Amino acid sequence: MGNRLVILTGAGISAESGLRTFRGNDGMWEHENIEDVCTPRALRRDPKRVMDFYNFLRKGLPSHQPNAAHIALAELEDRLGDDFLLITQNVDDLHERAGSKRVLHMHGDLMKLRCTHNENHVFLFDKEETLDTKCPFCGAGTRPDIVFFEEIPLYMDQIQEALRECDDFVYIGTSSVVYPAAGFKNFAKQFGAKVTCLNLEIPAHDRDTDVFIQGKATEIVPKWCKEFK
Repeated sequence: MGNRLVILTGAGISAESGLRTFRGNDGMWEHENIEDVCTPRALRRDPKRVMDFYNFLRKGLPSHQPNAAHIALAELEDRLGDDFLLITQNVDDLHERAGSKRVLHMHGDLMKLRCTHNENHVFLFDKEETLDTKCPFCGAGTRPDIVFFEEIPLYMDQIQEALRECDDFVYIGTSSVVYPAAGFKNFAKQFGAKVTCLNLEIPAHDRDTDVFIQGKATEIVPKWCKEFK
């Protein structure tokens, strides 16, 4: 068994492909209130408004392409095989389009819908969701496969197991200050993993991170991937 590597990616890696982040002044919330489009309450109150918001984001995805960082991670996965796991906080499909296969979207996936009756019924969807869209498995209604505020991120048991067993934990394009993702580095370190940060901004104080590499993801990630053993 080789080196078990777990990588966490955040908005910074997709920003270089032109995708706006969820947070920040230029974020995707600038024309919508979070309370109106990204809470369970909003979905109950006005499901069409919620669906239209994610339809808009989904429709815009094809105009953005994977960048050098996405491609480098996919190539690293090809080299490491099952010793590689990619966790992303992003809801875009850029990792998959770059060639990544072992990907967990902890905050959901814009290119999928979820059944409102059975949360295990999740399916690929690249069209426009409406109030008439039905789950192909059971015929119930659907919702965006997005983890709303107040909801628990996906795959947490699987992620925790991977963090417990990994030799290296690397977080890329994320400040790693928002929980639960912010706790991943500490959890992995407790079980002996080496923790590396590749980010545009480097935190001033972080006892859990062993190595900091500062710069644009498109510049530092390909170099790091080539050198990783």
